[in-house]
Amino acid sequence: MNATPYAPQRHINDHYDIVGFISSGTYGRVYKAISKRGTPVTQNAAPVKHPDGRTIEAFAIKKFKPDKEGELQYTGISQSAIREMALCTELSHPALIHLVEIILESKCIFMVFEYAEHDLLQIIHHHSLLPRTPIPASALRSCMYQIFSGLLYLHQNWVIHRDLKPANIMVTSGGAIKIGDLGLARLFYKPLHALFSGDKVVVTIWYRAPELLLGSRHYTPAIDLWAVGCIFAELLSLRPIFKGEEAKQDSKKAVPFQRNQMGKIGEILGLPKKNEWPLLTAMPEFPNLATVSMHNPGVNRPMGLEKWYRNTIQNNNYGGPTSPPPDDSALDLLRKLLEYDPLKRLTAEQALKHPYFTGTGKLPSWNCFEGLETKYPPRKVSTEAHEIGTGSLPGTKRSGLPDDTLLRPPQKKMRDG
Repeated sequence: MNATPYAPQRHINDHYDIVGFISSGTYGRVYKAISKRGTPVTQNAAPVKHPDGRTIEAFAIKKFKPDKEGELQYTGISQSAIREMALCTELSHPALIHLVEIILESKCIFMVFEYAEHDLLQIIHHHSLLPRTPIPASALRSCMYQIFSGLLYLHQNWVIHRDLKPANIMVTSGGAIKIGDLGLARLFYKPLHALFSGDKVVVTIWYRAPELLLGSRHYTPAIDLWAVGCIFAELLSLRPIFKGEEAKQDSKKAVPFQRNQMGKIGEILGLPKKNEWPLLTAMPEFPNLATVSMHNPGVNRPMGLEKWYRNTIQNNNYGGPTSPPPDDSALDLLRKLLEYDPLKRLTAEQALKHPYFTGTGKLPSWNCFEGLETKYPPRKVSTEAHEIGTGSLPGTKRSGLPDDTLLRPPQKKMRDG
C-alpha cells in the first residue's frame, strides 16, 4: 500500500503577509492577509483560485484558541474548531464562505478563508446612520435569495447552521453573500444523541426560534429558517425585530426559561396557541408560557406582523423611483418564516419558490450591489501593533514556549550615530 507522503510543515508567516487584525471572539482572533509574492499559498499552485474561477486576492485567517484557555497543558482542539474544519473542508457552494486551507503550526490552528469586505451587520449599521436610508429593495431580494440558496445547500447536506445572524452573513465587494461561521453547525441525519445534548444553548438570543426558547430537545432545520426570518426583518427595519435580554445560566442549574425573549416575540406575534401549534403542549417550557403575560402585558395586545411591517416601510423613508418599498410578497414571506409551528414554517426550498423571488418573472441578481449608487465603507482592519497584539493568544501556550504570534514584532529602529 502506497502511503500518501506528509507535506512539509507550512508556516503561516512564510506564505501570508498579515495586513491587520479584524476581530476576536471566544474562538480566537481573525486577521486580514494577502499572499506573499512568488510563494504558492497552496501545495500545488499559485495564485489561489476560488471554485468559481476567481482569483482570491485577500484572505481572512482565523487563529483558534485551545479548548481550555489558561490551562498549563495543551488540552487539544475545541469542538467548535473541529466542526468548522470538518464541515468547511467538505462543503462548497457559492453562498458559503470558501475555506482555502488549514495550517497547523506550533500547536496553533489557522483556518484560511477567502476575505469578504462586508457583512450584513455592517451594512445595516451603515443604513441606520443619519440620514437614515433603507436598504434598496433589489439588494434586499438578492441578499435573501443568496442566503436561502446557501441554506438549502446546507440542509440538503444534513447540516443545521444554528447560529445565523447578520454578523455571520458575509458580503464580498462584488456583492456575493457568503454564509460563515460554522462553529456551531451540526449534522442532523441520525445524530448519535439528541441535538440538544452537549449544546444546551444555540443561536444568539434575538434569532432563536420559539421551539428552542420553549426547551425543545429534538429540533430541525426550521430553527435556521426562523433566524433568517429575523434577519429579513432586520434588513427591512434596520434594527432587530425581537430584541430581548438573555437570562444567563447558572453553572450548576438547568437552562433558564427565556421569558423576556419570548415576550418580545409575543409583543408582535402574540403568544403561540395550541390550536395553531399542536405540539406546543409537549414543549418542556410550556408551563412557563403563562408567566410571560404576567411580566409583559403587551403580549395580550400584540401589534401584529402586518402593522409592524407597515410601520417599518413608513418609518424607513421608502419611496420614490430610486427606493421603492418591497411589495406585499415580502410581508407574506416574512409571515411564513416567523411561523410558530416549525412544521408549518417555510423550508429553504419553498422560500426560493416564493412569489417574492419569482413574481417579477426575473430571479434576483447574485450581486446584491448591482445597480446601487451606495458605496459601503470597507471592513475596519487595525494595523496598530498595540491593538493587534504581538504575544500569543491567552491559553495558547504554556510558560517557556516560544512566541507563536501571527504578527511579527516590529523591528527596533537603529539610532543615528
